[in-house]
Amino acid sequence: MSDSDDDVPTLSAHTLAALQEFYNETKVVTDHSAAPTDQFAVGAVEEDWRMSQFWYSDETATQLAEEAVREAGEGGRIACLSAPSVYQKLKQGVVDGSDRVSAVVLEYDRRFASYGEDFVFYDYNKPLSLPDSVSPHSFDIVLADPPYLSEECLSKVTQTIKYLSKGKVLLCTGAIMENLAKDLLDVKMCSFLPKHNRNLSNEFRCFVNYPSRLLSC
Repeated sequence: MSDSDDDVPTLSAHTLAALQEFYNETKVVTDHSAAPTDQFAVGAVEEDWRMSQFWYSDETATQLAEEAVREAGEGGRIACLSAPSVYQKLKQGVVDGSDRVSAVVLEYDRRFASYGEDFVFYDYNKPLSLPDSVSPHSFDIVLADPPYLSEECLSKVTQTIKYLSKGKVLLCTGAIMENLAKDLLDVKMCSFLPKHNRNLSNEFRCFVNYPSRLLSC
């Protein structure tokens, strides 16, 4: 076997640069995850654009959590359907009355399984595939944020909403879904304008099917 350097495999400059970028990104993620953080802080779980994840701003998460608590009532149950940042805000203990309600988060992203029994795995493609522990019409309010702006997605999420809800629905989605949302859930667009930590290209709105303060914010 030759000891010549000619026999040693080498990497191209392009490949070396790509590897360096990968290692740098890995280091950033590692350093970030090592930092102490509140597990219920909005953003404690990083957004993953591949799952169409865009977290609400802290102010919006707070206002939506306050609305959910107000409408659920004493001892009420709240379902956060593809809306983990509202669930997180409810669990922070900073929203008045949040200690007098219970909440679950229905999510496709299994990173949220760290929330224990409050986490329910949810795939909108199988809208009624839910565990036995989730009984029909067992939530005083369902706050839903469908992951995609499509008729198919909203139609399937609607099946889940109707299964979960005792009646009240707070839907957060793109303004372009207004007519379909009205047809499916009989909701009205609110004046309240939700905001995200990142600017979205599509106008985002909230819709409700009950008298709400958000209608005239």
